[in-house]
Amino acid sequence: MSNQKNNQTLDVNESLAKTEAFFIKYKKQVITAVVVVLVIAGGIPAYIFGYSKPREEKAQECLGVVMQKYLMSQDYEHALKGEGKTLGLTKIADKYSSTNAGNIAKYEAGICNLQLGKTKEAIKYLEAFDVKGDKTVSAQALYALANAYATDKQLDKAVETFKKAADATDVPALSSQALFDAALVLESQNKKDDALKLYQDIKSKYPSAPICSRQQQNGVVLDAVIDKYIERLSK
Repeated sequence: MSNQKNNQTLDVNESLAKTEAFFIKYKKQVITAVVVVLVIAGGIPAYIFGYSKPREEKAQECLGVVMQKYLMSQDYEHALKGEGKTLGLTKIADKYSSTNAGNIAKYEAGICNLQLGKTKEAIKYLEAFDVKGDKTVSAQALYALANAYATDKQLDKAVETFKKAADATDVPALSSQALFDAALVLESQNKKDDALKLYQDIKSKYPSAPICSRQQQNGVVLDAVIDKYIERLSK
């Protein structure tokens, strides 16, 4: 019985490690996606609205330089701190905090800090980010914040925020992954009934999601990942 419990704990920990690896890869896609959305023709026109025009335009200009000069090449340290006369994300977020560009700087600062392993700093900026506007960006920000909470051992907050991320997007792959991560955290807390319910919900609501689909490996068809977790907790 002890060996079975240890094996299950190791399995959950291994899955959480795979989730962290998934997110490291995913964060690069998040940054690139935001850059593509926001930096258009040398500016950030579509996302900015409702603030003092001169101040907003200056914030746009500063953010655009950081995105094109540092974020596109994943130079997270310089993106955060800036270089020479180029303001970094932390200063843009502080100096232009009341603008939409300043708000995006908070999000990007959180992602950069998470990428660098600076979890508490990541939480600080991601919590300060106002999740509004583009639904995809909002969901990605919540997903990043949930990962930061999990890394910082704030497990109840992680579960709650993973669920918020799932609700904030219409993309099945992200919704299912966020709920799956929430279930993994619940398992690590030994809340097996709650975890099982989430796994079952994922299979029911997102049958086409990667974790709910059968995969081929070396010519062998494997069962869906989600089935493994449902079966284990149903025993």
